[in-house]
Amino acid sequence: MKQILVIGETCIDEFIYCDTTRLCPEGPVPIVKPIYTTINDGMSGNVVNNIKCIDSTAYITHVHQSDVIKKIRYVDKKSNHLFIRIDEEKDDISKCSLESIEQLQKNFYDLVIVSDYQKGFLSDEQLPVLAKLGTTSVLDTKRLLTDTIIENFTFVKLNEQEAYQNRHLTLSDKLIVTLGSRGTKYLEQIFETVEPVETIDVSGAGDTFTSAFALKYVETNDVTVSINFGNTMAAKVVRKRGVATP
Repeated sequence: MKQILVIGETCIDEFIYCDTTRLCPEGPVPIVKPIYTTINDGMSGNVVNNIKCIDSTAYITHVHQSDVIKKIRYVDKKSNHLFIRIDEEKDDISKCSLESIEQLQKNFYDLVIVSDYQKGFLSDEQLPVLAKLGTTSVLDTKRLLTDTIIENFTFVKLNEQEAYQNRHLTLSDKLIVTLGSRGTKYLEQIFETVEPVETIDVSGAGDTFTSAFALKYVETNDVTVSINFGNTMAAKVVRKRGVATP
């Protein structure tokens, strides 16, 4: 049984699917009629759900903020077109405490996934400490990085825009860059998704890739096999509406 630590901000993802038949007479916006709603865990919560889906035997420790973050999306039911997203969150959420870090240091994990959405739960100083808590550690982050922050991580997963913002990093052997429908890049090699798929919704696909890649790497210690597995699992979820698991 794998011992896994997932740490980082979590949220509630709410999708309100609507019918739309006309524009508002007061302004050029659609009038939407809510039909049904789906609610699920997002951000680090979505990472946890993906791990459970891929490896139901894993024992997961999930550490996150105490405040509620909620993302509400109004979506056209027929086309899956996103009308608007409303984020409900405090400007200053609860921080990961020194006591929490010290408690985590009493254990050692097969895998640590830091799902850092840069909402304020984790600090630059805490990330290198968390990286040392597992045999394999993967950082998925929105923040501006330094080589000092990432040097203890096995891998750092970034999307294309995040990679450009962090182009100053020199530890290129740690960087896994997802490219959407084009696949994933590692050490200048692009690993294409085996089967091109129709993309319905990309929400949460990065969480799926991170979870699948990390789990497969713990199992195989093979970057190529793990990237291809991550691509395959991410391709499964973009075929679905909302934030989904493979």
